[in-house]
Amino acid sequence: MSLIEQTRQAGVVGAGGGGFPAHVKFAAKAEIVIGNGAECEPLLHKDAAVIEHHARAVVRGIELVMDQVGAREGVLGIKEKKKAAVAAAREACAGSRVRVHLLGDYYPAGDEYDLVFAVTGKLIPPQGLPLQVGAVVSNVETLAQVAAAAEGRPVLRKMVTIAGAVSHPSTFEVPLGANYQDLIAAAGGATCADPVLQIGGMMMGRTSESLDVPITKTDAGAIVLPREHKTIDRKLRPKAAQARIGRSACDQCRYCTEFCPRFLLGYAVEPHQVMRGLGFTSAGASQWNPWASLCCSCGLCTLYACPEDLYPKEACDDAKVELRATGFKWTGPAPTKPHPFHDGRRVPIERLVSKLGIGAWDKPAPLRPFSPELTRLVLPLKQSAGVAIIPSVRDGQKVRAGEVLGEPPEGALGARLHAPVEARVESVTDAIVLVKA
Repeated sequence: MSLIEQTRQAGVVGAGGGGFPAHVKFAAKAEIVIGNGAECEPLLHKDAAVIEHHARAVVRGIELVMDQVGAREGVLGIKEKKKAAVAAAREACAGSRVRVHLLGDYYPAGDEYDLVFAVTGKLIPPQGLPLQVGAVVSNVETLAQVAAAAEGRPVLRKMVTIAGAVSHPSTFEVPLGANYQDLIAAAGGATCADPVLQIGGMMMGRTSESLDVPITKTDAGAIVLPREHKTIDRKLRPKAAQARIGRSACDQCRYCTEFCPRFLLGYAVEPHQVMRGLGFTSAGASQWNPWASLCCSCGLCTLYACPEDLYPKEACDDAKVELRATGFKWTGPAPTKPHPFHDGRRVPIERLVSKLGIGAWDKPAPLRPFSPELTRLVLPLKQSAGVAIIPSVRDGQKVRAGEVLGEPPEGALGARLHAPVEARVESVTDAIVLVKA
């Protein structure tokens, strides 16, 4: 059986947040396979834990993908500061076809465009894919799951970090469908009275006022913060208010653009131009919106660069929605070289942590055993890029661990879902709820 079919049957998707089905990504030819272990979101440590404890599986996954896509080179990218993970990676790479590439401690080192340039010196075409410069990039946890898929083991569990205002910041390996509430309890409980979750990280994650949220295949973890924290307060501000503040207060200082990682790589991304467009008519908006089309939504402009605490990233997000609705395609020039200040303007994680006001919670989150006996798991039907699965189980049905719960429609982009444990199906709606026997 081919690796394409093995990963399809196992339901492997991009575990770093993108969720792109692996069996589609690997159905191509490439010259280099890059394992993305950069993990640049502050306070999250799940990728480092994957490498530290499952380095051989990660390297095996890279080599399997190399064989599948015909690549001559395999690289495992990891930040130099992650000493234990680097040591494990180097040991696992010894005698293999994979080498370790050390990265600096800056944000966003894990952005595909930045990582591909750091490893290969090549710039991906605007709105393009790594494949267009001969590269396949995959999260390190995805690659460990690829190795498991080659042995017939589907994706049933997820590595996640619980950090921030908890007694014992921790990284856990838990069944899909486990609840963040249970993980916070396993980390010693929240240390603030009214906790809010930043799921997926401070910069690119989503904010949840509820702790009753299930773990999916794409989750990297959650940061627990008090509701009154400045960054949480900003993130909870309504979108209309964000735009209104930007329209009235932006003084066109250009800091959002000057610190933009894509702009510094040479791409035509200028958030200050998008902010300027907020004050124009719809005709003016269409003129300025293209400056947002190559934005990667890393959040540096909003949460680090802007001296007035405005929302250029959110303005770019809204602009991209408008552009997609019109079928816009970038037709401008491709970058030929980075900005002269590309290296000098990289944002160190230490400075970013200080700016975000999370220094008090910047602590290790080691891998710990997850001992609570979970009796109820909630599995959303959509856990990947593409469409939701069509359930193949019914209310009251008993399922075995690893049994298929559903698949995407024939020919549609999506990923198969499996039962993480032996259980009974309680209900099937927009999620499959399992009750453990």
